[in-house]
Amino acid sequence: MKKPYLASIEYIRGVSMLGVVAIHIGALYLTNPTPNFKLVALLEIASRFSVPIFFFISAFGLFYKIDLAEPFEYGKFLRRRFKAVLLPYLLWSALYVAHDTIFYGYGMPTLSYVAEILFFGLAKYQLYFLVILIWFYLLMPLWIFLVRRMTPARLALIFFAQVAFNYFSSYSVELFQLVQTLPPDSLLRKFLVWRLNYWVAHYVFIFLLGGILAVHSEKFFAWLASNKKIISATLAVTLTIHLGYFYFLVYVKNFSALAAVNTAHQLSPTGILYTVAASIFLFMLFECVELNEKIRAGLSVLGKNSFFVYLFHPLAITYLLLPGFILNAQNTLILYALTVAISLAVSVCWTKIKAVPQYLWR
Repeated sequence: MKKPYLASIEYIRGVSMLGVVAIHIGALYLTNPTPNFKLVALLEIASRFSVPIFFFISAFGLFYKIDLAEPFEYGKFLRRRFKAVLLPYLLWSALYVAHDTIFYGYGMPTLSYVAEILFFGLAKYQLYFLVILIWFYLLMPLWIFLVRRMTPARLALIFFAQVAFNYFSSYSVELFQLVQTLPPDSLLRKFLVWRLNYWVAHYVFIFLLGGILAVHSEKFFAWLASNKKIISATLAVTLTIHLGYFYFLVYVKNFSALAAVNTAHQLSPTGILYTVAASIFLFMLFECVELNEKIRAGLSVLGKNSFFVYLFHPLAITYLLLPGFILNAQNTLILYALTVAISLAVSVCWTKIKAVPQYLWR
């Protein structure tokens, strides 16, 4: 039996897109030698759930439609997913390589460097997400195998293993020293330096959690409806802890804003807890809370256009900065609003342009 459409996934995608743009605007604001720490916390810390939650809702959407009792059609699955993700990834990577070669005056990349760019998602700073997502798709039989056999104890074990692995990958002095000892052009060095760009291992727990909750979606939604206060309180607590970690690094450990952001990221222990809490809270908000129709319409517009905005927004940022933006707090917020507005407008126009040939052929 076909399951009902979930608008909540679309809404979460839209909210997460806003968070991704905030992170990239925040990275520019960190070049300010005297940044406002509250604004940094808003753009770079409170928004940190935005990248991993995309893996959560991707898994939820996939497993929501899969019948685990039926054989998995791997070939058909890959064809559909690659058409939706791999083709846009290749096209936008080519666009950004060509654009930046002209705009910044770079030399034409060699074929070997093009292969490196595509494998690690280096054409633009946001594209690595699609590389990781493609790896998740390629390994889909493994995730189905694990979800079919998952128990609460095994999921808890994977959670603690995830925290330990991410801690090692993010903070291990030994790993850092190993990378430094390798020759600059060493293939192993490149694989280790760019590990955050393709290692699905950094996001296995959140992906599996999305898949497991989708398989048990009816029980999950019933639990959401009966635990709204607990879910909201958990979000507040985990956000407070995550922000507290950032402020501890800044005011107690005397980290720079940039160093604190690079430490209190989504793969840190507090970041993982906050991501899980935010993922569940947003599902509860959009599935179990009555929202104004105008709000739902706005969320729908954001969700429907989120993929294009995600792909396009670095171009908007690049050209908005041309007039010589001074990145103080006020201008940074203006830059954020303009980036979202322009990217959305281009997305809506592009959607209408694509619809014209279909209309003519009717």
